[in-house]
Amino acid sequence: MPVIKPVFTAVASAPIATGGVIATTVNPVVTRYFAAITAGMIGATNTTVLAASFTDDADAPVGALPTVSAEDSLNVYLNGVLQQSTLSTMTTASLVLATIDLLVGTPVTIEVTNFTNTTSDLTTPPAISAPTITVTS
Repeated sequence: MPVIKPVFTAVASAPIATGGVIATTVNPVVTRYFAAITAGMIGATNTTVLAASFTDDADAPVGALPTVSAEDSLNVYLNGVLQQSTLSTMTTASLVLATIDLLVGTPVTIEVTNFTNTTSDLTTPPAISAPTITVTS
């Protein structure tokens, strides 16, 4: 007895996803540090402000500056003017400014914004259609 093998041709549509809601919550934590330039901070090629020279928002002395991670944003202000990021380097021990053209008494403000409290949740799943399969022969 011969074997007969049926052959079918079919076309299918791709599934389609619609809807879906993602809720993102951003709760940044902002910390600020304040200091004033003294003559001893101005060096031959840069200005170094030690961590102990800063106070925080509560006017409490700062023992160490924060470590800036990839989730953080760092802003440095001199005399209230935002500085380019390439003009300063901050470690937990000090802030080094790539300038010596500062006057004694110039205010320095560091602002660190941390975004690790950011969350995203899928609150409504998307509706995904099943593919349509059409057999043509």
